[in-house]
Amino acid sequence: MIRKLISRVFQKKSPKKGEPRIFKLKSHGITANQLTPCALKTVKTLQQAGFKAFVVGGAVRDLLLRRKPKDFDVATDADPDEVRHLFRRSRIIGRRFRIVHVMCGPETIEVSTFRTVAVSTNNDSDDRQTDQESGRILRDNVFGSQVEDAMRRDFTINALYYDPVSQEIWDYHNGVADLKAGVLRMRIIGDPAQRYREDPVRMLRAVRFAAKLGLKLDPAAIRPIRELAELLEDVPAARLFDEMLKLLFSGHAAKSILLLRKKGLHHGLLPTLDVIMEQPMGERFVMLALAKTDQRIGEGKPVSPAYLFAALLWHEVLAAWRQYQTEGEKPVPALHLAMDVVLAAQSEKLAIPHRYDAVMKEIWTMQPRFLQRAGQRPFRLLEHPRFRAAFDFLMMRCESGEVDAEVGRWWEDFQDAGEHERGQMLIKDEAPAAKKRRRRKPKSEGLGVRGEE
Repeated sequence: MIRKLISRVFQKKSPKKGEPRIFKLKSHGITANQLTPCALKTVKTLQQAGFKAFVVGGAVRDLLLRRKPKDFDVATDADPDEVRHLFRRSRIIGRRFRIVHVMCGPETIEVSTFRTVAVSTNNDSDDRQTDQESGRILRDNVFGSQVEDAMRRDFTINALYYDPVSQEIWDYHNGVADLKAGVLRMRIIGDPAQRYREDPVRMLRAVRFAAKLGLKLDPAAIRPIRELAELLEDVPAARLFDEMLKLLFSGHAAKSILLLRKKGLHHGLLPTLDVIMEQPMGERFVMLALAKTDQRIGEGKPVSPAYLFAALLWHEVLAAWRQYQTEGEKPVPALHLAMDVVLAAQSEKLAIPHRYDAVMKEIWTMQPRFLQRAGQRPFRLLEHPRFRAAFDFLMMRCESGEVDAEVGRWWEDFQDAGEHERGQMLIKDEAPAAKKRRRRKPKSEGLGVRGEE
């Protein structure tokens, strides 16, 4: 159905060079009421003030694919100060790219000014700066025309502009045709390698879009990736983390991670991921965690970044924990040391916010306690506020084969049992009994009658 629609949309005369192919409502079927009120208001306000304004990029792509866009971005020929002046609830953000956030209640529309094609020179202005060694764009505030703005976008399927007032789609680089063909093609300015050097995150975006949309990566876009993957080391950790979240919570994380490994990009996400994926048990656990996250997203259920990161890093923590115990550390201190070391290692590449650390550590430290099923310990664990997350984590360990499935079944039954039944379910502690400390007698004791004399 969608392919037939796109085929009908594409059957148009080729435009002149530099002009967009314009598709009317009848051919694409996207109506203005498919936008959020805030996005529609933003575009109309800019147009009424005499500026060009379009919904752009991923939202147009998703609407063509009959998907619900996650958010709406707007592109305009108004500069950031002019946009800011038109909207009372707005603010200019960013240094690398100055954009305006227009806020309507809980929704935020990102408004960017048309920019010109990025060309690296040895005489960068204050508005455009590039790293002369790597070619990465450090700052780009050189505004341009809509034609130039379309040329600088990373993929053809993202160089689509929708005007909700005229209800037209403007397509400068055959993005509609690429959607029809199921191909993710990079808009070439020079060559793909140059585009990756300008912004290495484009390599991750290519993999994410291919997995999410079920598109085939164009061979020209694939070729330089493995060679240039190390450029991700120069990307600020906070930006890398944002891209990581988009990938992991795209609903296609399992497919994306496998594709990242295939393209040699997994080193740029989690420093320990390549180590984990080389261990059969670790790989099963990680892929299971990703699959369950994809399933929850597909069902519209909430997901927790802290929980998923705890799963991704668990087998690295487990390996370090065992190592420290062989070196003579007691189990509990060894586990805490392992957690700290693993979290410190990943922070050098991926800035997982510290607010997630506490949750991750709680989930990890509760795992050994599930093996203690005697006395009051199971009752106390059941009352822990993080019990449900830790229990789900345990069940993944059982399902992957890391922990005996009987342990998981016991805890399932224990939760459902009544108070009396729980008491009967307790298992005698198999841990060696602690040696009783001898009570030292006071010197006055033992003196007997003679001592009193």
